Amino acid sequence: MSDRPAPDPPVRLTRWEQRTEVPLFLAGLVFLTGYAVRVLAPPGAGPWNDVASALVWATWLLFLLDYAVRLRLSGLGARFPRVYWLDTVVLLLPLLRPLRMVRVYTAVQRRRDRPRLELYARVMAYAGTTAALLGFAASLAVYHLEHTAAGASILTFGDAVWWACATLTTVGYGDAAPVTFWGRTVAAGLMACGLALLGAVTGSFSSWLIQVFTREDEKRPPERG
Repeated sequence: MSDRPAPDPPVRLTRWEQRTEVPLFLAGLVFLTGYAVRVLAPPGAGPWNDVASALVWATWLLFLLDYAVRLRLSGLGARFPRVYWLDTVVLLLPLLRPLRMVRVYTAVQRRRDRPRLELYARVMAYAGTTAALLGFAASLAVYHLEHTAAGASILTFGDAVWWACATLTTVGYGDAAPVTFWGRTVAAGLMACGLALLGAVTGSFSSWLIQVFTREDEKRPPERG
């Protein structure tokens, strides 16, 4: 046996997250794919629905296992769900896993000497990718909840995608809107995420433009009187 002392829980937790974030992100894509098949497959596609259900449950059990391991490694005990509240929410609502994209990016960058992208580009890439994945997940959820509801205006998956685009961009045309309680709950969450994510994109893009113009002004030779 080694005489070296075991690393403290935060260090062990960090190492675990570095090793698992990328595989768990890929598992999240598998979960989203399985959920999409369950929602969009026609009623007669029995084998495909069975395979999709197996993928959804298998990946969710993987998320549960990861949550249990990180709870143990953190040493926080009953405080873990409060300290890592986002992880708890994502475990209960796996369609929100794109919100963990920043951790995936951080885990990848820790393996490199320096980031490949500048700060503004990193923010825009993270926010844009997260918004796209959340919009797709919300489209699936709202279509699943709405298309059979009485008086629904979201009857096809295309309607759901159009609604998600209008909601994320805060345009809100009103031609397609949820009518059920859970559909409106999804809409409220997507509105909040859309404001935050697209605000980060536009703010970073504006800051980047100002930085570029400032550099150009500094390179310009002074005017002679």
